[in-house]
Amino acid sequence: MLIKRLATDRPDGPDGLLQARRKWIAQCLKFSAGTAVLTLAGPQLVFGAGIVAVRVWPAEDYTRVTIESDTPLVAVHRMVRDPDRLVVDIDGLDLSPTLRELVAKITPNDPYIQTVRVGQNRPRVVRMVFDLKENVAPQVFTLLPIGSYKNRLVFDLYPVNPPDPLWKLVRDTEEKQRRFATSASPTGADGVAGAPAGAEEDAIGALVRKFDEKGDVPATTAPPPAIAAAKPPKPSVPVVPKPNAPVVPPVAQNDPTAERPFKMRRLLTVAIDPGHGGEDPGAIGASGSREKDVVLQIAHRLRAKIDAQPNMRAMMTRDADFFVPLNVRVQKARRVQADLFVSIHADAFLSPEAKGASVFALSERGASSTAARWLANKENSSDLIGGANLNKDAQVARVLLDLSTTAQINDSLQVGKAVLQEIGGINRLHKGSVEQAGFAVLKAPDIPSILVETAFISNPEEERKLNDDSHQEQLANAILRGIRSYFAKNPPLSKNPSV
Repeated sequence: MLIKRLATDRPDGPDGLLQARRKWIAQCLKFSAGTAVLTLAGPQLVFGAGIVAVRVWPAEDYTRVTIESDTPLVAVHRMVRDPDRLVVDIDGLDLSPTLRELVAKITPNDPYIQTVRVGQNRPRVVRMVFDLKENVAPQVFTLLPIGSYKNRLVFDLYPVNPPDPLWKLVRDTEEKQRRFATSASPTGADGVAGAPAGAEEDAIGALVRKFDEKGDVPATTAPPPAIAAAKPPKPSVPVVPKPNAPVVPPVAQNDPTAERPFKMRRLLTVAIDPGHGGEDPGAIGASGSREKDVVLQIAHRLRAKIDAQPNMRAMMTRDADFFVPLNVRVQKARRVQADLFVSIHADAFLSPEAKGASVFALSERGASSTAARWLANKENSSDLIGGANLNKDAQVARVLLDLSTTAQINDSLQVGKAVLQEIGGINRLHKGSVEQAGFAVLKAPDIPSILVETAFISNPEEERKLNDDSHQEQLANAILRGIRSYFAKNPPLSKNPSV
């Protein structure tokens, strides 16, 4: 009102302008102190962005840097060579103590970031310079507020030469067979006899040396979109067991549920998928336990037990605290031609009274219950919470996951039943049969896939059990027994010998 009146009453000419300014100052002095404070603070509230938090998630797959703010941020970035640096300019921002915390959050074990420098480049523009350990392909995107998060500006630093999950699996397999061959007492981690010494080590070792010497890359399946543009740093090595040395799974002598041994001429590959991670904590218990931490611990125990079996090996979609989009989890399992996909979670509900473990398979015709539908919707929102870069490639990959087959679902129901029966021996079941819903992470068209809800982390009693080492061991053993029971009755078909 005051500005409008001054605009209409102002006399023409320099003297008139001076008089108008004096009049405006006099009018301001008549205002109350509170009004004056609001007037001065107004522009800062309108145009300033407040930094809520900065977070760094280093991992072998990629490093993520997240800047959370109360208003959206706009950034431009460019790569600088010799040495490799990522330069980022964030507009509409003043340097703050919270933003300076980013410097201390870069740790020496970060695989891709050496250091970061943060400064006020020019008025209302903050510049960040990431000194890199190697060449990266950065992805920069923003995320709208969701859940407890406000606006997020995300920097995903992917290596130009990413680690190939197939090569990592072969490398770990070679080490496993070498360990079995040299072990004086071939006993697995769960007290079960291991593989015969030297059963496969020679064949694997010879192939590894052959391809390392020649530099040949055998034909394999196409890598997922996230890594398709880059050449793997090492070749994917075929793993072919000796033709006359079939490996027989161990049978626990004192286990009444132990299955009859079956002969396999190749290793069985199990993809273990710890749910959530990184920006997505998953469900949170009453005492503060985070689902992403609990399921990662259980997954590590399960991997160790599977790797202790002479005819099995495991890969993990994530082996540390970082976020993996749902479709990338499936792509990793398909890349290594997994025989089984097991996603591990800890359920939560609005009421703390809910309890019990569950096992889920995919459904193409709707959920088997209202609770299953609710849970699937919650788990499928992981990409939004964790912060997936939903570019065109990711959307195409998501469409491809809809090619699930009836055979895959039938196999998933069978392995789910076997695992559920074993879990029921150590834990209360939420429901006595395998449920079904449209979980995006179970949509690998050629891999039997199950999702295990180990317990309700929202139930205080079950939250305590989930954090107990002995209970985690029991859960891992139960899942392993279920997997072995399924494969004993349903030996998988032969696959591409390149893995």
